[in-house]
Amino acid sequence: MEQEKNNQIADSHSTTKGEKKTRRIMIFALVVFAVAASFIGLVYLDAISKRVYVDKSEVDAPQIMLSAKTGGILEELFVKEGDQISANDVVARVGNELVKSKDAGLVISRQDSIGKYFGPGEEVVTMIKPGDLRIVGRLAEDKGLKDVKVGQRVVFEVDAFGTKQYEGIIDEVSPTSRASDVVFNISDQRQENEFNVKARFNLSQDPELKNGMSAKMWIYK
Repeated sequence: MEQEKNNQIADSHSTTKGEKKTRRIMIFALVVFAVAASFIGLVYLDAISKRVYVDKSEVDAPQIMLSAKTGGILEELFVKEGDQISANDVVARVGNELVKSKDAGLVISRQDSIGKYFGPGEEVVTMIKPGDLRIVGRLAEDKGLKDVKVGQRVVFEVDAFGTKQYEGIIDEVSPTSRASDVVFNISDQRQENEFNVKARFNLSQDPELKNGMSAKMWIYK
């Protein structure tokens, strides 16, 4: 009987020691987790403080409108969307006038309306020069615009290619806002003007990037 009692006491002590050990392990794990979470949080905050995020961005180039100097009926089209053309290529015939390109580039659209009358200067074919492609971001004036400067490094992602990252360099910050894109804050109805921020990239290295692709970018201060 005495032996059984001693065994029970020993088991109780053993259980208590086991519980204490488990608690110590749990406390240690919680401390480690808290320290790691704090460290990750600090790293994240530090990273955020060193860059400006621009959600509304796209791959874009200035459009070049090709048209006839005199009005007339669109008689013929010699190009289609996606065609690469050279300088002085004939792209269409309006009346008796041949519409030509001034520069080499890429056709992005055409007015497929044979037989329609086009007035002087009315667009028949639209093209871009691929070398003019940029990542163009729309940045609100209170979202870090003051920290953005020409020459800063940019990392961007294009929706079409998921999380693949590309790099570029800021080469233009618009001196005037996009007047037609005024955003109003619901709380006080104060307007937030947006500015274009443009970054060049290496098109020969990233030929898959196309005009009009949606993107997002991070500008490093």
